[in-house]
Amino acid sequence: MQNKKTQGIILQNVLGVFMNILGISCHYHDSAACLIRNGKAVAAAQEERFSRIKHDPTFPINAINYCLSEGRISIDDIDYIGFYEKPILKFDRALHQYLETFPGSLWMFVKTMPSWLTEKLKVPSLVRKKLGYEGDVLFIEHHLAHAASAYLVSPFKRAAILTVDAIGEWTSTSLGVGEANEITMIKEIRFPHSLGLLYSTVTAHLGFRVNNDEYKVMGLAAYGKPKYYEDFKEIIDVKEDGSYRLDMSYFDYHRKFHMFSERFAEKFGPSRTPESKIEQRHMDIAASLQKITEEVLFKMLGHLYEITKTDSLCMAGGVALNSVANGKITRRAPFKKVYIQPASTDAGGSMGVAFFIYNSILGKKRGYVLDSPFLGPSFSENQIRRFLEQNKISYHEFRNEKEIARKTAELIYQNNIVGWFQGRMEWGPRALGNRSILANPCNPEMKDILNRKVKHREWFRPFAPVVPLEDAQRYFDVDIPVPFMTMVYPVKKEKRKFLPSVTHVDGSGRLQTIERKRNPLYYDLIREFEKLSGFPVLINTSFNVRGEPIVCSPEDAYKCFKKTGIDYLVMGKFLISKI
Repeated sequence: MQNKKTQGIILQNVLGVFMNILGISCHYHDSAACLIRNGKAVAAAQEERFSRIKHDPTFPINAINYCLSEGRISIDDIDYIGFYEKPILKFDRALHQYLETFPGSLWMFVKTMPSWLTEKLKVPSLVRKKLGYEGDVLFIEHHLAHAASAYLVSPFKRAAILTVDAIGEWTSTSLGVGEANEITMIKEIRFPHSLGLLYSTVTAHLGFRVNNDEYKVMGLAAYGKPKYYEDFKEIIDVKEDGSYRLDMSYFDYHRKFHMFSERFAEKFGPSRTPESKIEQRHMDIAASLQKITEEVLFKMLGHLYEITKTDSLCMAGGVALNSVANGKITRRAPFKKVYIQPASTDAGGSMGVAFFIYNSILGKKRGYVLDSPFLGPSFSENQIRRFLEQNKISYHEFRNEKEIARKTAELIYQNNIVGWFQGRMEWGPRALGNRSILANPCNPEMKDILNRKVKHREWFRPFAPVVPLEDAQRYFDVDIPVPFMTMVYPVKKEKRKFLPSVTHVDGSGRLQTIERKRNPLYYDLIREFEKLSGFPVLINTSFNVRGEPIVCSPEDAYKCFKKTGIDYLVMGKFLISKI
């Protein structure tokens, strides 16, 4: 039997009230889908959350099916489908790349052509085959999708826009401006010159995985000194307006399945073998890379302000997740207001193309601000109970949310590690309070315990603090809200000794600020912990282990709970213990 909400949706579809637009991104990394209805986001999710393959690049059939289900519609109810880049332009760039670097590029050409000819160039037929969709598929350029993903869902009526990533079709960096419904791209830097690919090259040289571990390099940078800064200055020529060119003799990525050349290794020493010991040299290289990256970014931001004359800034692209640099924007650049949406990587392109179709192509007035990241799947009380009982898992059932917050706060205060599974899953790579692992930031040993026994990851990796917005400035040198954990700020010097496990080696923390209206239960939990500890701060890290996506379903959560050092799992109103 249809409920009243479903009946209402069907009726409004029949009357032609709804306009449904589906955005898709795939074929590189972080495939995703986003459904918007009448200019508002209904659902958005990455394919990895369903396939359980981290950074899954394949056609996001599971994410699309989720979006349709969440919207209570079928593919026949979709008015437009948008794709986050133009494959023909990308193919054109690839052919130029192979021809210009031949014969060195021969093996790359041979290996990549089949996927281009059977899948990447056939997006419309792939959509028809996978989804049974009969309408047109609209394409926009990759960096325009990035720009739209930030600006069109921002709170700003006018804003400067900076997008920086590895590579789109040809563009790797773009400067633009948004006003009302329109986005104007003003300047660009094109492949093979790419700040994102420079960062990925160093990621590979330091023994980490490209398009996966760049944030590890950023965290490692805090342990080093920029002793190789002058060496990087020889590799990247940076102008006063932030435009740059790379000396391509140091790189192989434009001709091989390999990031750096022999000349790069000669300058910085032999590359680190994955999982081997991290030496001081590696830390210093990371610190030098971070310094040159920030230099480029802040010169670009200064120039962008001069040509746009607005104090509002929107950023997107993989480099927009460099939270260390982001936390310095309002201090080192003229911008006073900054918006970086939670899914700034390629996943966010699916949202960008959907809103670009609605606002910019169709000319519909903007009226939606993405101020909540909770656009993924949720599971009802009955679904969670059914999972627990079918698998004969013992549980305690809380009476109400007040008891959930109070009891969970007690467990965390007693130095237990808690898996926290509530409501709709987050959009983007950060756990922001619904698929989180929570712990006591006051315990000086908790960082090492989490890295070793729970996350199974490198010793140097920091953990993020979450704090109520109204208390943020008491504990952190922060000047704007940070709801999506996209910025690093210093912990107040006098507070660091009280919050040792969220204070990085350089005295900073990647901060999340929370308002009660955005997530009441999460907020109340922090307040209950404050009653016990005196501090309204928790450790919040993503509910996953190294190499796996953040958990999506109750089954995912329970599996992660069982194979790690997590002590308790709070899933909806149910408490599961290992004891």
